Amino acid sequence: MMFATAAVALFSAMLLVIIRSFVGPTLYDRILAVNSFGTLTVLLLGLLGFLTARPDFLDIALLYALINFVGTIAVLKFIRYRALGSTSLSRGGRP
Repeated sequence: MMFATAAVALFSAMLLVIIRSFVGPTLYDRILAVNSFGTLTVLLLGLLGFLTARPDFLDIALLYALINFVGTIAVLKFIRYRALGSTSLSRGGRP
């Protein structure tokens, strides 16, 4: 019963975060909401793995957490510099 309550709480938090990602008000609030949704998904995967006694779900949750972190950093870098890779100008080279 306690785990069902935790699952309901996670789903309600995920719903609120999705609403925040559509409402905004700024772009950074939306990025933070998507990152929070990824974190809540990791928690839900961990809870599901614990409930079903399948430890391989924890590996999937860890992989998803790493992808969520790298994806958030990549989006923020793209917003700031308008490029993901380094150019020859940013390393001091000639064009």
